Amino acid sequence: MSEQEIKVPDLGGADEVEVIELLVSAGDSVEAEDPLLTIETDKASVELPSPGAGKITKLTVKVGDKVKEGDVVGMMEASDGSGGSDNSGDSDDSENEPEEKTEDAPKEESKGQAEAQDSKPAPKKKSGGSRKETVLVPPLDGMENVPVIEINVSEGDTIEADDALVTVESDKATMEIPSPYGGKVAKILVAEGDKLSEGDKLLELTVVEDGDDEDGGQDQAPTDSGEEAKPEPKTDEAAQQKEPAAQAQSSTYEPPAPGAKVHAGPAVRKLARELGADMTRIKGSGPKSRILKDDVQDYVKSQLQQSQQGGSVGTGSGIPGVKLPDFSQFGEVEREAMSRMMAVTATNMQRSWLNVPHVTQFEDADITDMEAFRKSQKAAGEKKGVKMTPLPFILKACATALAELPQFNVSLDMERKEVVRKQYIHIGIAVDTPNGLMVPVIRDVDQKGLWELAAESAELAQKARDKKLKPAEMQGACFTITSLGGIGGTAFTPIVNTPEVAILGVSKAAMKPVWDGAEFQPKLMLPLSLSYDHRAVNGADAARFTSLLSQLMGDIRTLLL
Repeated sequence: MSEQEIKVPDLGGADEVEVIELLVSAGDSVEAEDPLLTIETDKASVELPSPGAGKITKLTVKVGDKVKEGDVVGMMEASDGSGGSDNSGDSDDSENEPEEKTEDAPKEESKGQAEAQDSKPAPKKKSGGSRKETVLVPPLDGMENVPVIEINVSEGDTIEADDALVTVESDKATMEIPSPYGGKVAKILVAEGDKLSEGDKLLELTVVEDGDDEDGGQDQAPTDSGEEAKPEPKTDEAAQQKEPAAQAQSSTYEPPAPGAKVHAGPAVRKLARELGADMTRIKGSGPKSRILKDDVQDYVKSQLQQSQQGGSVGTGSGIPGVKLPDFSQFGEVEREAMSRMMAVTATNMQRSWLNVPHVTQFEDADITDMEAFRKSQKAAGEKKGVKMTPLPFILKACATALAELPQFNVSLDMERKEVVRKQYIHIGIAVDTPNGLMVPVIRDVDQKGLWELAAESAELAQKARDKKLKPAEMQGACFTITSLGGIGGTAFTPIVNTPEVAILGVSKAAMKPVWDGAEFQPKLMLPLSLSYDHRAVNGADAARFTSLLSQLMGDIRTLLL
C-alpha cells in the first residue's frame, strides 16, 4: 500500500470553484473514477473522480472551500493492484477486497486471478471526461410558439435519456419534450410561459462520456464489481423493513421546513407526477433523504389503502393525526370495538366537517299559539291513534321555507363545478336510538298534511329504534332536522349532512319575557340553530330562512297560504 495525494484535475479553464458536497469520508474504500466530492462552476456541477482504487485516509477540504486545478483535496492509500497489476490475489491486505475469499486463492489461483480481472473497475468505468450539449426543441408536428406550462427539471439534476425536460401545451394537446442525452442539467434557458418553436434552445446539459450516469452510483446497485456489490446485504435488509416504515411515515403528513427542497431525480419526479403524488409529503429513504421510486410507490399505496378503508377516523386530508398515549399508564382501561353504526357515523361526520365550511345562524321562534293549537288536538289524535308533536309543524314550516328559498334545496358537484337543484322536498329526521343516531327520510313533505306527517314520522322513528329501517328509507334527503328539545339545551351547532347544504337544530322551548312594545309578555320561545354550507348559502339567505321559520311557526295559519 502506498499513500498518494488526491489533486484537482483540469477544470476546463475554470478557476476557484466551490466545493458544494463531500461524497466520501476518511476511512471509505473507493474504486477508480468513484466520485469523491462535487464542485460547482459558473455553468455546471461536476463530480471530482478518484484517481485510483484504495482507501481515503484524509480529506483536506470542506463544503464551501474554493479549489483550483492542482490543489490537494485529500490523501488516499492506493491498493497494490490499482496501478494495473493482476497479481493482487496473494496480498496480505485483504481489507480492501472483501469480496474475494482468501482461503480459496491457494487452491484455485488461476481461477482467482481470472475473477480478479473480471472484477477490476477499469472495464466498468472509463475516464472519458464530459462534454457540454445544448438541447434544442425537436419538431413539434408543425406547431410554433407553443407555451411552456411546466419545467420538469432543475439545474444540477442528473437525468437519463428520454426523461421529460419541459411540458408544453398546444391548442389540442399537452406534451413533454424528452432529453436526447443522459447527463447533468447545467443551465435552463427557458421559463414557464415562454413560447417555443422547433430549434429553440432549451437547456445546457453536461453529458458524461461513455454513458456514465453521475447519479447512477447512488440510485442503482452496481453488479460489475464485487467491491461495489458489498453493500447489497444491507440494502436487502433495509428492503425487508422498508414497506411498513414507508407506510407508517406516509400516513401522517409532516409539513416540510420553510425553504426545504425536495431531493429526487427526474425519473422519480416524473413517476410522482404520473401518480398524482405531492412530493413534499413523501419522506425519502435514499442518501441524504433523497426520494426514490420505491418511496413514491409506497406513499401512493398507503394513501390508496387509507382511502379504500373510508379514511382513518383520526386523520383528515393533509391534517396531522392525533397520536394516542398509552392510557394504561394512568390507570386501568378497557377496550372494545366500535359498532358498525358508530364507525360509519364517525367517518361520515368527520368527512362532512372537513369538507363543508360550516356557519350557524341562530333564531328564536315564538310557538305559544302553535303549542296551544297542538294541545287542543289531543282528543282528535286519540281517535286517529296518532300523537301530534311539534315535529309535524316544524317539518311543514321547513318544507315551505325550502320552496321559497330554493338555494337551500341543492347539492354541489365540485368535480363538475355544477349546482344540482332538486325539484322535490324530502326531509330527514334524526332519531336517537340505543344503537346510535339514525336519520329516516320523509318524502314529499310539502304535499302532506300535519296528521299524515305525524303518523309517518312516528312510524319511521319506531322502525329506527327497532333496527327495522330499510336502506331506501334513509336515502334521498334534501334537508335534515335534528331535535334535542326532549333533552335540553339552549343552542348547538349541528353538522351538515353532506351532500345536503343545511341542517336545522331544535333545542328545548322555554318561557321568556318578550317585549310587545308596551309591556313584557310571557312567550314560549323555541331556539333554532341552522348550520349551512357557506359555499352554497350566504349569510343573508340563512337569516331570511330562520326568520321565515320563526314567522311560520309563530302563526301557523301562514302554513295554509
